[in-house]
Amino acid sequence: MAHIREGIDEEKKACFTLDDQGVLWFKNCLVVPKDPELRKRILDEAHTSMFTMHPGSNKMYQDLKQKFWWTRMKREIAKYVSECDVCQKNKSGSPKACRNASATNNSNLEMGRCAHGLHCWIASHPEGACVLTYSTKWDECLPLAEFAYNNSYQKSLEMAPFEALYGRRCRTPLNWSEQGERGTFGPNLVKQAEEQVKLIHGNLKRAQSRQKSYSDKRRRQLMLEGGDHVYLRVSPMKGVHRFGVKGKLAPRYVGPFKITERCGVVAYWLELPPHLAAVHDVFHVSQLKKCLRVPKETGI
Repeated sequence: MAHIREGIDEEKKACFTLDDQGVLWFKNCLVVPKDPELRKRILDEAHTSMFTMHPGSNKMYQDLKQKFWWTRMKREIAKYVSECDVCQKNKSGSPKACRNASATNNSNLEMGRCAHGLHCWIASHPEGACVLTYSTKWDECLPLAEFAYNNSYQKSLEMAPFEALYGRRCRTPLNWSEQGERGTFGPNLVKQAEEQVKLIHGNLKRAQSRQKSYSDKRRRQLMLEGGDHVYLRVSPMKGVHRFGVKGKLAPRYVGPFKITERCGVVAYWLELPPHLAAVHDVFHVSQLKKCLRVPKETGI
């Protein structure tokens, strides 16, 4: 114990306790001795297990720090994840946005977003959500991927979705000491639920504010006036239905079209050709790109 406490400030030293069985604890976390093999087994279980499926270093640290502690644990976890061969082969970094992002008010949405295996939309970017070592058995791994997502730390909630719904983590080999069903009924159960909702509301608002600050740093004001010509961005699906643009390799912008008038702060009226009379002619500035040189023949 004296060896572990060396080099630690006095405030942290007071958090160490020794139980009746001689086990050393740091607050409520088990202190892991300086045994490379033991620490590697813990890291392997938290990263490559079928119940975790290769989380990132931050999620892995947030999950492990609930139960274990050792000096420079976060740095060691980051090094372990960065050297993982499966992660290096299958994970890609977050793509840089080419347009300004707009924050959406998600404080009124479901508090604990748990996945149930049903996809509501198709992701449009190649960032991997999980990594499967045996890609040919992906259908057998879907329940495990669902469990790993619901029981891992989420930055916006500042807890796992399972914990947000039930007030505790689900049992895993690393969290086997988690208690089962709690005997809370009546007014106490309602009070706990209300406190949990308030906590998650606050966490979501902080996450929204943080993401907005990231977006505002890269935000550029697009200055447009009446008479300017702009290109209109269309999604692959809407481009087929509204503008007749077909094919995966079709241009993502149509036009150019002339701006007739500004509508509010971030919207503009466009002068659309007669064959697009059924299309609403007011568009948000995020869908527009200024035309620097108007071609002789304008239109789609």
